Amino acid sequence: MSMRTVVTVPFLDLKAQSAEIADDVLPVWRQQFLDASFIGGPEVAAFEQEFAAYIGTKHAIGVANGTDALELAYRAVGIGAGDEVIMPVNTFIATAEAATRIGAVPVFVDCDVHLLIDPATVEAAITSRTKAIVPVHLYGQTADLEAINAIADKHGLIVIEDAAQSQGASSTYGRAGALARVAATSFYPGKNLGAGGDAGALMTNDDKVAEFVRNYAAHGSTIKYVHDRAGVNSRLDAVQAPVLRAKLRRLDAWNAARRAAAERYTELLADIPGVTLPVTRLGNVDVWHLYVVQVDERERVMAELGAAGIGAAIHYPYPLHLTAAYADLGYAKGQFPVAEAAARRILSLPMFPHLTAEQQAAVANAFALMKVA
Repeated sequence: MSMRTVVTVPFLDLKAQSAEIADDVLPVWRQQFLDASFIGGPEVAAFEQEFAAYIGTKHAIGVANGTDALELAYRAVGIGAGDEVIMPVNTFIATAEAATRIGAVPVFVDCDVHLLIDPATVEAAITSRTKAIVPVHLYGQTADLEAINAIADKHGLIVIEDAAQSQGASSTYGRAGALARVAATSFYPGKNLGAGGDAGALMTNDDKVAEFVRNYAAHGSTIKYVHDRAGVNSRLDAVQAPVLRAKLRRLDAWNAARRAAAERYTELLADIPGVTLPVTRLGNVDVWHLYVVQVDERERVMAELGAAGIGAAIHYPYPLHLTAAYADLGYAKGQFPVAEAAARRILSLPMFPHLTAEQQAAVANAFALMKVA
């Protein structure tokens, strides 16, 4: 009698990506090490030009990480101590943390059924101290920038896109990262466009914003040892650039593979009771950074998936107002009902470009064998 083969499915498979780009990257790395070319240089400049062209902005400026990119974006448009910045409560802490680092005050609002910032909640959060709105393109979907920009224009506010999870995403309004005055993104290895370590970028069509960021991120210096201001040190390492260039060339194909995988999940899981599937906002081209379902008894379901060899994660288990880091802002439990209800039920399933149909079938089979509802 033959033994049944058990298919294990990792939550994320970065080794497959690395194997695909190795022949492109390793020769460049070798030459960089021989040349001792580690900071700046032609690879960084080439990536910045290529990424700007891909996004559709005049400038893309590589920095050390996505959190720095957000902080630099806030600083570049004049946000400072005491200014209020409106953002969704269901996001990674970096969106708020970057504001906190410069003394600004995060102001949280609820999300919609797509778990994106709900424009209907934004206007009520505006005060005389509000300086900006920061929509987050979460899970690979583009937030409703048409509505957000209209609100910002009405009240004289700045819009800053947090595009860390949306490289290649778009809506009928345009491509994520090119929909506001300035945008920030992360190239953390697990992103749709990930580096070989930490990295990030800021995108803008505003020459003055670009000039400020390049100067501020280099210790406030454009000419060596001439410092116009006290800045920071946040540069894209040269060794990350060839990784990003190689992956950028494959990004559209990899995003298409993610979309195909999302469609397959939707077919496989459609008839399983108790599993609420994600829905793409009308007009969006989703790049499926994450495939997030909702289930009751999430911890039990996650444990049973793990026992079956299926990787899963939660993005994110706590809305920011319920974290200790932002308890001092005075928000109450129950204040953001959509985000809070979702946080108890959301579960991210394995999603990456090299995910196979066999692996997805194993995920669906694990659900089918457990009582979810």
